[in-house]
Amino acid sequence: MNPHAKLIFAMSLLLGTTITISSNHWAVAWIGLEINTLAIIPLISKSHHPRAIEAAIKYFLVQATASALLLFSSMSNAWATGQWDITQLTHPTSCLLLTTALAMKLGLVPFHFWFPEVLQGSPMITALLLSTTMKLPPVAILFLTSHSLNPTLLTTMAITSTALAGWMGLNQTQVRKILAFSSISHMGWMAVIIVYSPNLTLLTFYLYAMMTTTVFLSLDTTKTLKLPTIMTSWTKTPMLNASLMLTLLSLAGLPPLTGFLPKWLIIQELTKQEMTTTATTMAILSLLGLFFYLRLAYYSTITLPPNTTNHMKQWHVNKTANSMIAPLTSLTTLLLPLSPMILTTI
Repeated sequence: MNPHAKLIFAMSLLLGTTITISSNHWAVAWIGLEINTLAIIPLISKSHHPRAIEAAIKYFLVQATASALLLFSSMSNAWATGQWDITQLTHPTSCLLLTTALAMKLGLVPFHFWFPEVLQGSPMITALLLSTTMKLPPVAILFLTSHSLNPTLLTTMAITSTALAGWMGLNQTQVRKILAFSSISHMGWMAVIIVYSPNLTLLTFYLYAMMTTTVFLSLDTTKTLKLPTIMTSWTKTPMLNASLMLTLLSLAGLPPLTGFLPKWLIIQELTKQEMTTTATTMAILSLLGLFFYLRLAYYSTITLPPNTTNHMKQWHVNKTANSMIAPLTSLTTLLLPLSPMILTTI
């Protein structure tokens, strides 16, 4: 792809995200979401492979539907109350439509069907943008309208997202699909707490984006697309695979790594809200996701099973890792001791 075109699409993504997260008017937020959608579609389909074209079409249809629902929700609220302010969403039908639209954009169950397929058909860096940057505007709208959302609907979506993502990720061998189901599971954790502690949802999203960025950049460096490839990349980049194992364990939420922090705080907040059953259910269902995280970590470092390859072994490999991987890995594994300071800011 032309570098100038890439720059235009990247600037459009930045512009659309900035417009949405800084707007107070529903129409302006909708414009930002549309700019984002139109900017990411050429990046998805740039390889001109049939799977990439299919992914771009699926993404466009789902995002267009979600944006139309969001616009319809805001218009219904304006018709009933005369308010176009994002924080003044009070009409019950509008609140329900908005929750549906944002769940579709974030990939929450039952609107998750598009996300694994789109990630599978996208290049690795574009899949990273879809998993992190493209989810920031919907999360920001969730943050602004958290007082208007239906807690029962969100809790139901969150529990089913965690359960279904863990269950469907068990039998996957494609790394991008595994990370897609990981994203759906993490979105469930964010949705369950958004009504009670919006700041905690933002913290969870930031930590998730940081851990996912580290994993995607590491996998892009080793050109890993499926599980057997991780086994053969150990001989080429041993240190990178070792740090990838720690990052995956952090993404799974194991102490004493950074990924344990948001799950710990969410369970604590749910217990304070007398939702002990919900907290226990979410914690148990996260064990399903822990299986495929451990499988990825096991393949990356802990063992090197016997395998046959049909290609020649390279005697000299000159791979330059992304300079962001080292600091991101450090943050991914070492932020848990800062939890008392983080708790004071929430």
